[in-house]
Amino acid sequence: MTQAIIRLVILLILLLNQVLLVLGLSPLSEELLYEDASSVATIGVALWTWWKNNYVTKEAQEAQKYLNELKKEGACKPRLLF
Repeated sequence: MTQAIIRLVILLILLLNQVLLVLGLSPLSEELLYEDASSVATIGVALWTWWKNNYVTKEAQEAQKYLNELKKEGACKPRLLF
């Protein structure tokens, strides 16, 4: 849960920074290197956040715990539908 919140906060900060860069309102250096690094960081964190399963809500956390218990018991085995 903590890691999911950290990933979401970092993504929001980088997205805000990217919007400021596009509008020309960068609070930091406007050098090309900074802009490129910011773009790469934004894309990287966006992909990282998207890739990881973020169980943010209480219901999602409970569902994941239940699924983990089923996997431990061997109740979750892949089945062919045809």
